[in-house]
Amino acid sequence: MSTDILNLDLETAYTAVSETYKGKGDIHAACREMRGKSPIYVGDFIKQFGVPTNAGLKQGTRPTFALFGYKDVMNVLRDADTYTNGFIAEGLGAFFDGLIILAMDGEQHRRVRALLQPAFMPDTVNKWRGQIDYVIRKDFLEPMVPQKKADLMDFGLYFPIREMYALMGFPTDDTEKYKKYAAWTLAMVGGNQVDPEKIDEARRNAGVAVKLLYDAIQEVVVKRRAEGSHGDDIIGRLLRAEYEGERLDDHQVITFVRSLLPAAGETTTRTFSSVMTLLLTTPGLVDRVRADRSLVPKLIDETVRYEPVATFKVRETAKEVELHGVTIPKGSFVQCMVVSANRDEEVFENPDQFDIDRKLKPSFGFGFGPHMCIGQFVAKVELNCAINAILDLFPNLRLDPDKPAPVIEGAQLRGASHVHVIWD
Repeated sequence: MSTDILNLDLETAYTAVSETYKGKGDIHAACREMRGKSPIYVGDFIKQFGVPTNAGLKQGTRPTFALFGYKDVMNVLRDADTYTNGFIAEGLGAFFDGLIILAMDGEQHRRVRALLQPAFMPDTVNKWRGQIDYVIRKDFLEPMVPQKKADLMDFGLYFPIREMYALMGFPTDDTEKYKKYAAWTLAMVGGNQVDPEKIDEARRNAGVAVKLLYDAIQEVVVKRRAEGSHGDDIIGRLLRAEYEGERLDDHQVITFVRSLLPAAGETTTRTFSSVMTLLLTTPGLVDRVRADRSLVPKLIDETVRYEPVATFKVRETAKEVELHGVTIPKGSFVQCMVVSANRDEEVFENPDQFDIDRKLKPSFGFGFGPHMCIGQFVAKVELNCAINAILDLFPNLRLDPDKPAPVIEGAQLRGASHVHVIWD
C-alpha cells in the first residue's frame, strides 16, 4: 500500500484490501471436507488460508477451534453472552479507539445498537429509496449507456460509497471527498495484516488514515451541531441521541461514524460483484429476472447465502464450554465458518447449487444474532436499485466474450474483481 495516504486513491486502496484478504486455497472445498469429517476442528483452521482475522495479532496465541455446521454457527452467533466480541477492540478495533459496535458486548452493545438501529431500519431506509435510485441512474448508469460495454465494477466500487456517505450525513456537493474518505477507511482495514513484511507499514498507514478521517468527520460534525443538528441522516440522529443518559459529545459522534464507514461501501461492492456474476453466468437467469423483477430480492438473498462476503466470524469464549465432546477453555477463539454453514447439506438441499427458487431459510451472510449487520437493509435497497436500473438501461446485457469471465474468489472477503459486460 502506498505510504502517501493523503494521495491514496480508492481503486488502489480497494485492490490492496482485496489482496490482503484474498488468501490462498479453496475455502469451499476445505469446508466441505471438514463437514464430512468432523463438526469441529481443533486448531487455527483459518491459518492455512493466510488471511487476517478480526482477532489481529492475538490469533494463534490462544486455543482456537473452528465450527462448520449450520446449527453450531447459529448457536454461537446467537449466544453473545457466552461467545463475545470484546477482543476485537484490540485487533481491528484498535484503529477505532474501542468505540466500534462490532467490539462491544452485553449492555453496552445493546445500548449503542438501540442508538444506531433506527437510522438503519426499513421504515427509514425506504424513505431514501427514491434518492438512491435517482443517483444510481442519473449520476452513474445513464452516462454509461452509449458506451455499450463496461466493467461493472467501475460502477460497483463507487455507487455504494456515494450513497452511504450521503445517508451518513456528509455534504453531497463534493463527491471526490467521499472517494478520499473511503480510501482512508480501506487503509484502516488494511492495517490488519498477517504478512510480517507488511505489518509495520500497513499499521503506520492505518494510523495516519485514522487521524485523517477523524479530522474530516470532525469538520462535518462541528458544522452540523452549530446548525442545529437537524436531519434524518446518521450524523443528525447521533447528534440528537442520548447514550447512557447523556447526549453524545463530538468525539463520540465522530468515532461512531468512523467505525461505521468500513462497512459503508466495500461489502456492498463485493456483494454486487457476486450478484452480477451469478446473474450473468447462471443459464437463463438474466432473462428471467429482467422479465420478473419480483425475483431481485431472491437473487440477492441467494447470493448472500451462496457466496457470503465475509467467510467466517470469530468469537471468544467467556466461559469454558463443551462442543461435540471437545472442551473449549475460557478465553479461546471460535472460528464460525459462515461460508460452510451456508452450504450445510443437512439444512440446504443441493447447497452447492445456486438456486433463487429455494425455500428461504436464515443464512449468515449478514451475520446473525445480536451482532447481525446493522446496515443490511441499506445494502439490500442499494443492490435492488442498482440491479433494476442496470436491467432497465442496458438492453440485452451479457458478459463480454472478448474479456475474461468474472471469478468469485477470496478466503476471507469474497467477490469478483471485474465483471466485463456488453449491451445493445
